[in-house]
Amino acid sequence: MTRVLYPGSFDPVHNGHIEIIETASTLFDEVVVAAMINTTKDGVFELDDREEMITVSTEHLSNVSVKMFSGLVVDLAREIDADFIVKGLRAVSDFENELQMAQMNNAASGIHTLFIPSASRSSFLASKFIRDFARYGGNISGMVPEPVAIRLKERYG
Repeated sequence: MTRVLYPGSFDPVHNGHIEIIETASTLFDEVVVAAMINTTKDGVFELDDREEMITVSTEHLSNVSVKMFSGLVVDLAREIDADFIVKGLRAVSDFENELQMAQMNNAASGIHTLFIPSASRSSFLASKFIRDFARYGGNISGMVPEPVAIRLKERYG
């Protein structure tokens, strides 16, 4: 059985994330999605809120579980006995930063990171842009799962 860890801030989870989760769920026996605190990003939703949104948005995938974590990705990977870390790539610009993180994680733990490119239809999606659109009343339908759109509307009115 192959278990992978898909970590991220997921604040909020959007259709690009769901695409990566769905792809990973077809490639691996088990996918653990971990919403984590990212100290370099401004957040909107608490970890519990993100857990709920990810869980509801992935309930159609029987081999996906959701976990919240605060700490090093490699520590969580060890804790859940992950075979690999999975990361999504939207554009070439993502690759440099993700590659450095992958190399750091590998040097610290020996775990390898596998990259899954997003489809062009979702490669422009980023949580920070979705938060801005929602904050100012922009149309985010088609960018996030319906339960997330509802939560964003509740948050921003």
